[in-house]
Amino acid sequence: MNLTVYLAGEIHTDWRNQLKEQAEEKKLPLTFVGPQTNHDRSDNIGEDIIGEQPNNLYKDSAASDVNNFRTQVLLQKADVVIALFGEQYRQWNTAMDASAAITLNKPTIIIRPESLIHPLKELSNRANVTVETVDQALDVLSYIFE
Repeated sequence: MNLTVYLAGEIHTDWRNQLKEQAEEKKLPLTFVGPQTNHDRSDNIGEDIIGEQPNNLYKDSAASDVNNFRTQVLLQKADVVIALFGEQYRQWNTAMDASAAITLNKPTIIIRPESLIHPLKELSNRANVTVETVDQALDVLSYIFE
């Protein structure tokens, strides 16, 4: 059995690569997908496809349409979703992706530091599992294959 795991969360740190490397070391049969992690590509995809927009509002709207389309396709194909909330960056997209996954009835693991227990309490309550580290999330996935 191979599982597809959607990795929702901020795109500014290396957490996805760390998780992927650890999964490979454990020889877990996982395929990873997620949001576009090239920030410039994500911001410009609308104009890259439909052409220059008259202002930033339309540019952002065009990019959001394409990014939301991509996210919807990948979330629907995912077997499991991991949503990482860090302390350093605002997490609106992570919250949106985690909420969408829960609404789609996707098994969801939330990773959040202790400092975010209170602000994420309702979302954590709706997720299947909430942990504090990438290692713990990977341990949850490893348990599936025991």
